[in-house]
Amino acid sequence: MNKKLKVGLALGAVGSLVAANMIKAAKFVPEKKETAPLEPERVNVERYTQNLSDAIKIKTISNADADKVDWSEFDKFHSFLRERFPLLHEKLSVEVVGRASLLYKWEGKNPELDPIALLSHQDVVPISAGTEADWEHEPFSGDIADGYVWGRGSLDMKNHLIGVMESVETLLEDGFEPVRTVYICLGHNEEVVASPDNGAKQMSALLESRGVRLDSVLDEGGAILDINVPGVLDKNLAGIGIAEKGYCDYEVSLSAKGGHSSSPPNHTALGKLADVIKDIENNQFKSEITPIVSAIVDKVGRNTSFPVRAVLCHGKALKPVLNVVMKNIPAAASFVRTTTAVTMASGSPQANVLPQKASVAVNFRVMPGMTIADVKTHLEKVIRNKDVEIRLIGGQEPSNVSPTDSRAFKAIEEICTRMNSDNIVAPYLVMGGTDARNYQNICENVYRYSPFLLDTTLLTKTHGTNEKIAIASFEDGLAFFKRYIKTLAGC
Repeated sequence: MNKKLKVGLALGAVGSLVAANMIKAAKFVPEKKETAPLEPERVNVERYTQNLSDAIKIKTISNADADKVDWSEFDKFHSFLRERFPLLHEKLSVEVVGRASLLYKWEGKNPELDPIALLSHQDVVPISAGTEADWEHEPFSGDIADGYVWGRGSLDMKNHLIGVMESVETLLEDGFEPVRTVYICLGHNEEVVASPDNGAKQMSALLESRGVRLDSVLDEGGAILDINVPGVLDKNLAGIGIAEKGYCDYEVSLSAKGGHSSSPPNHTALGKLADVIKDIENNQFKSEITPIVSAIVDKVGRNTSFPVRAVLCHGKALKPVLNVVMKNIPAAASFVRTTTAVTMASGSPQANVLPQKASVAVNFRVMPGMTIADVKTHLEKVIRNKDVEIRLIGGQEPSNVSPTDSRAFKAIEEICTRMNSDNIVAPYLVMGGTDARNYQNICENVYRYSPFLLDTTLLTKTHGTNEKIAIASFEDGLAFFKRYIKTLAGC
């Protein structure tokens, strides 16, 4: 075979591969679904904006120590809800559960059908000491300025809570009557991680004792993010949380004789513990591209432009590469593995005293499919010093994974895409904890989604300084809640 023929065959083979790849990329497009716009919904953005502003002014701050909570603020918030949503309080029954949680019931016309539940929490986190002056607007001012509503709770999650209440009030004004019963469950201490007296857990247990089985649950967790990568992608990613990570803290400690620092050993308890910390940090949990991550890559990839789409269309083949990339980026690693964070250390009570016991606290965010016990097994395996003591401080297991083929998930997806054809809807793994996990005992279809369009820069302001939400997102957010209730409870 002469040289020219060999070159020709090689070029032909390359050309065939390129052509095949281009054909595959051309077929790698968004799934065709109903995108016809929906009929307009009557929403009262001005009333909602003012109500959200005033809700933020009420300092419903939760605390792990219930004695440190100003319960008068929660009483004030309850009075505020009664005042601002009079028709809702006339038509729905309400009872206080636990110390300050509120359970509303909107009776449906067909009691044989499983009810739906919309969740929110009343409490907010405190302002970090020393950061008050860093706020552009006072943290509990509820100021309406520069196109935003400012203050603690504007994103987490009085925006969602007031949105649900406002939408039900408007539906009642419209004369809507649900076929399925609707519950509104407003917890009072969601921000207290693994609280033994969690209000959502108490409401769920109460419903279970009454024989209630829920059709679906909708809570916070996902959102609509404005994703703009010039020349590649200009869409909105609507993440529907179908699961959330678990949480646990372990104390790892070493004991020693202690004594005076003037005659120290080669390694004190703290010195030996330093090697233990290295063992923990140098032996991370195995990472894996989960079906949730694959679904996000697939959905986003189908909406990218060439040549990126020509690469992302090979999703299965890219898994090993994607895994390596994601596990080496801290923000992305949390999606593919149980994360490890050494957060606190303690030793001697005084500088000239050798520690008799040195310890570190290690926080883990546990992937669905693993357990808190698995975390301890991992620690026992990777720590070479077997004289350590490993003690569970506290935690909660990962949630179940909810299906993506339920009528509730499909309803969220359809409403999102029909409201805006630029919305890409994908399942999502929630990194933090929500009240939603507490309803798994009475519901299989538990979803975490808040329908407000957010600039990605706002994500860092949740629980942080200058928390705020754009007023421009309110109309679609309120319309979503109304459509969701009418779709899920209307039949």
